Amino acid sequence: MQDMDEYYMRMALDLAEKAAQAEDTPIGAIIVYQDQIIGSGYNKRNAMGNPLCHAEIEAIHQAAQYMGDWRLEETTLYVTLEPCPMCAGAIIQARIPRVVIGAMNPKAGCAGSVLNLLQHPGFNHQADVVTGVLQEESRQLMKSFFARLRERERLEKQGGESDGEV
Repeated sequence: MQDMDEYYMRMALDLAEKAAQAEDTPIGAIIVYQDQIIGSGYNKRNAMGNPLCHAEIEAIHQAAQYMGDWRLEETTLYVTLEPCPMCAGAIIQARIPRVVIGAMNPKAGCAGSVLNLLQHPGFNHQADVVTGVLQEESRQLMKSFFARLRERERLEKQGGESDGEV
């Protein structure tokens, strides 16, 4: 199972790279059903100007269309960063039974860092959660993205030119 988790997490990391290239927070997500990817997404909040355009939401939307149902039972969600409250809620609502996470998010994570909505006993659905799959790659992608962003902002404040990359 660990080999498959790493395989799919690498695909989610590729999607996260697309988000970074589009100057959005580098988070990617994939939903797998019977060894087939049925949904995928990456953050597009900046590109779309919409706070709902998270990787997980896009992947859930695609997977629900594929399944023809809002229930995504018997699926696994792979995501490069621990889900926020909105995405954790969507995961619960979609009845996704297994969530595999790259890096934890100590500032906004809701799979154990700030809260654990995915395993809260008060809800009618809980997910099995696996953390730390390609954790260092996921962390490094986030760190380098925000370092480039801070450097660009610093240069702009100084009146200097940025190379335009984030």
